[in-house]
Amino acid sequence: MVRGHVVTPILEVAAAGTTHQGNFRDHNEDDYLARRPVFLVADGLGGHASGEVASRRVVEAFEPLTDRDWVTAEDVLASVSRASESVRALASGDRAPGSTVTGVALSDQGGVPCWLVFNIGDSRTYLLHGERLEQLTVDHSGIRQRGGTAPPRNIVTRAIGAGVDRPPMADQWLVPAVEGQRLLLCSDGLTNELTELLIQAHLMSDPDPQVVADRLVEAALAASGRDNVTAVVVDAVIVRSDAPASDDSGDTLPDTTESDPHGFAVADPAPIT
Repeated sequence: MVRGHVVTPILEVAAAGTTHQGNFRDHNEDDYLARRPVFLVADGLGGHASGEVASRRVVEAFEPLTDRDWVTAEDVLASVSRASESVRALASGDRAPGSTVTGVALSDQGGVPCWLVFNIGDSRTYLLHGERLEQLTVDHSGIRQRGGTAPPRNIVTRAIGAGVDRPPMADQWLVPAVEGQRLLLCSDGLTNELTELLIQAHLMSDPDPQVVADRLVEAALAASGRDNVTAVVVDAVIVRSDAPASDDSGDTLPDTTESDPHGFAVADPAPIT
C-alpha cells in the first residue's frame, strides 16, 4: 500500500522578553507575549492607566493561539478583531485608548515552516540572519510639527482601538524560517533610543535570547529611557521542512508581494531546501 505524504514540519524556537517602564514614566504601557507559537509586543496609547490596560487586552486576545502548534493568517485576523472589540470597550467620554501590536507566529505553509509576521502601528519586527539586519515591518506613523520650539511629535496612524470603530487592517508577511535566524520584536521606546547598528551589535552579542533582550532594554535605558521599552528575542533553533517533492528543483514559496484585502503578503521568500 502506498501511503500519502505526511506533512510534519519542525520549527523549534528559543525566546525571551524584557520590559521596563523607563526612567521618566511612572507606569508601563508596554506588554508582550512570548509563548509558542506566537510572540508579540504591544505598546499602549492613551496615557495614564488606559494605555496599560489596552496593551494587556491585546495580549489577552492573542493568548488563545498558544494552545496550538501553528498559526494561520486568519487566526491573526481573528485575534486582531477580538483585541479591537476589547480595547474599544475601554473608551469613556473623550478618552479612547489604543495599542500597537507587532509580532511573529509559527506557520506551516504546506510543510514549509515560516514566520508569519504581523504589524499594526509603529512597534517593529527585525530579522537578523548572519550579519544582516532587516526591518520586516513598516511603521504606521507620521511626524506632526508643533508650535514654538517644541520638537516634532511622532503620531501613530494605525492602531487597535484609538477611537476607530472597526478592526484595523493588519499587515502580514510570510518569511521562510531558516536555522540561525534571530528575530527582534520591540516598542518604539527601544528604536527611538538605539541606532540599528547598536541593535545589531547587541543581537549578535550572545546566543542566549534572554541575555540579549535584557541588554537591549538596558542600553535603551542608558541612552535616556524616555519611554517604556520592550524587547522580545526569538531564535530559530531547529528548522525542518517536509514539503511534498516537486519536479522543479528550485522550489520557493510563491512570491506574492502585493497585499491582498487583508494585508497579507509574502516578504522576500528564500529558497526552501
